[in-house]
Amino acid sequence: METKLPIKSWAEEDRPREKLMQKGKHSLTDAELLAILIGSGNSEETAVELSRRILAQSGNSLLALGKMNASELMEFKGIGEAKAITIVAAMELSRRRKDTQEAELEKISSSNDIVSIFQSMLGDLQHEEFWVVYLNRGNKILAKKQLSSGGMSGTVVDPRMIFKSALDQKAQALILCHNHPSGTAKPSEADIRLTKNMVEAGKVLEISVLDHIIITQKAFYSFADEGMM
Repeated sequence: METKLPIKSWAEEDRPREKLMQKGKHSLTDAELLAILIGSGNSEETAVELSRRILAQSGNSLLALGKMNASELMEFKGIGEAKAITIVAAMELSRRRKDTQEAELEKISSSNDIVSIFQSMLGDLQHEEFWVVYLNRGNKILAKKQLSSGGMSGTVVDPRMIFKSALDQKAQALILCHNHPSGTAKPSEADIRLTKNMVEAGKVLEISVLDHIIITQKAFYSFADEGMM
């Protein structure tokens, strides 16, 4: 069996840590960045080679890697609990970094503003969650509230709870948002029926239902953009 050279024996410019310091973080491949996190490989692979294999089994997708839990990562030879937790923590930090965008977002002016908030939160989930964004008269966010959480095929939503929260928040408008773990953004008949009922109830209470957005990992569907409101 060919002996694998440890990273420390590579030319300095080929070592991920040194490469980052000399050439900057953008010069590193995903595998090299992952190798920095895990530090070492196993008896048969360097850290970079192991990282390439982990990424390959994730379809070379960081989104797919972000869905893996510690137990799944520990199935790779050379990935113990500490390394697995390090990877999971790094993926979560990356997700939270995206979430900080919403702290800067004051006013909702388009469906893309809502997608920028929720796609990183909901896109990777294997179960369905239903959220509502409550807005003031100027379409500025008053609150974001999770109404329900369900399985792969759907979640139960109570319109009465949505409008009760709207009244509690003194909201003038709201936007509905939920994810489809299936990856298909097309609304179901239940989605269409719920949206229609919500719009009609909102008219009675003088609370505008501005949009209903369905999120997937890579796409979204906006009822307002499609003229379905």
